Amino acid sequence: QVQLIESGGGLVQAGGSLRLSCAASGRTFSSSIMGWFRQAPGKEREFVAAITRNGIIRRYADSVKGRFTISRENAKNTVNLQMNSLKPEDTAVYYCAADADSSSVSQESWEYDYWGQGTQVTVSS
Repeated sequence: QVQLIESGGGLVQAGGSLRLSCAASGRTFSSSIMGWFRQAPGKEREFVAAITRNGIIRRYADSVKGRFTISRENAKNTVNLQMNSLKPEDTAVYYCAADADSSSVSQESWEYDYWGQGTQVTVSS
């Protein structure tokens, strides 16, 4: 099992930056594909970014490519999301998720087995 706790959300002006972190507990973190998703009010949860176990393969949604960077530190059981050049449309609750049994990165939320409680990111214009 994996327990996930996100932190780092907040209020920022457009063009600013935030760094989200996800602290994981449990034996399977280093063997899990890790992802970030977000959900804005009235919208479905959407994929943001994901990273493989060894950190070599990273995948991003088109809407954040070039602005967001996902990284992980297996020794510290953490996964991070550096968000730069933030836009008002990035406003959402951001969730960390772990896929413990897939062999490739997925953008589908149903592939992920464990979820954090979410952290709010608000970007003002």
